[in-house]
Amino acid sequence: DRGLPVTVFGVAAAMAANPAAVDAMLKADWEVASHGYRWIDYQHMLADREAEHIARAIEVHTRLTGQRPLGWYQGRTSPNTARLVAQEGGFLYDADSYADDLPYYDRRFGRAQLIVPYALDANDMKMVALNGFTEGDQFFRYLRDTFDQLRAEGGRMMSVGLHGRIAGRPARAHALARFLDHVLAHDDAWVARRIDIARHWLELHPHD
Repeated sequence: DRGLPVTVFGVAAAMAANPAAVDAMLKADWEVASHGYRWIDYQHMLADREAEHIARAIEVHTRLTGQRPLGWYQGRTSPNTARLVAQEGGFLYDADSYADDLPYYDRRFGRAQLIVPYALDANDMKMVALNGFTEGDQFFRYLRDTFDQLRAEGGRMMSVGLHGRIAGRPARAHALARFLDHVLAHDDAWVARRIDIARHWLELHPHD
């Protein structure tokens, strides 16, 4: 309703099972970044097998959207994921990090891979966690206070994680709408897709 941009993390196998949803996302001009091939825990998967899944995710994503994914967020990573993503070479950014409120470069694996960190605190997953938010107003206040603090520090990147099955519940959707209106009341706030943040950072802060 507010016309704000969105980045979707799409699991390739789920995208293949729901092509109409993919079409709707593309028509809305949402960025569809890769959420890996399947939503499984890669912690103990062999590196060669994980590399096959990354390649399969790219292939399925490209077939469904018409272009390869430029953003990556696997979520449940292995010790090899960051290396495999960097060495694949085609991702403009990797979001499998929670290490900062600004993008940065990971130079460990032979190239400067841009990292656009994700966040698990400003995230509706806290609504279903045992020690998380119990009602919408807590969610709203946490998002608002995070935004206000980062803005007071002179500007940082705030990543808000949402899931349809969680934030889509009525009271939570109401809390999210209140937060979006709070952001829109500040004309110096930039609401952007993750790919746009990555391109902005690459232009203003090139790795070399």
